[in-house]
Amino acid sequence: MAIIHKANLSPTKLEIIADYLPTQPWFIQDGTPELIGAYRFDDPAGEVGLETHVVAAGERIYQVPLSYRGHELGGAEEWLIGTMDHSVLGKRWVYDACADPVYVKALATAILTGQEEAALLVEGEPEARPSSVTVKGSGTLDGGVPDLSASAPVSGSGVTIINAGELRLKVTRVLDVAADASATTAAAPELHHELILSGQWAGLEKPVELAAVIRD
Repeated sequence: MAIIHKANLSPTKLEIIADYLPTQPWFIQDGTPELIGAYRFDDPAGEVGLETHVVAAGERIYQVPLSYRGHELGGAEEWLIGTMDHSVLGKRWVYDACADPVYVKALATAILTGQEEAALLVEGEPEARPSSVTVKGSGTLDGGVPDLSASAPVSGSGVTIINAGELRLKVTRVLDVAADASATTAAAPELHHELILSGQWAGLEKPVELAAVIRD
């Protein structure tokens, strides 16, 4: 479960994303970025915020995973997007989550075990708030995920590839909302990436593929 504080942020998440997107090779400048929704994974240690944003810009829809930390992540200066002042938690360092080992572990766990997004418990509210983006992994693994090692993500052609030791992950940056992720899952034996994370939000008729375990 992700704990959400009622707080003021400066700059806002969307402002940080709007500055970040034009620096990425998979982004095509076309209109002002607008937030469609977001989903979170839980950090079992409760230290790192893991939030992935789905953003529209022009006719394209992008996926932007971010990690929020109370301290700098060593060796990840290249992946630091910016800092924000959080009125409850103080200064937060915001990273491209594809370079954050806590996110990589959470993503792999979701894909391999069939996990869904984290429930959102907003401070002061008695019940969990529904996520604006719902996700689910296609795997059924019961024994946990293999040991993962951190490595620099590589982006290009609308995706980011993460070589994480025993697993190779693909995070889709430019989302193909016309494709049906459930159909992709059904055809899995014929594909290189048979285990996926699919997602859906209001107005989207069929789930879209968000990430995958690549099997070469």
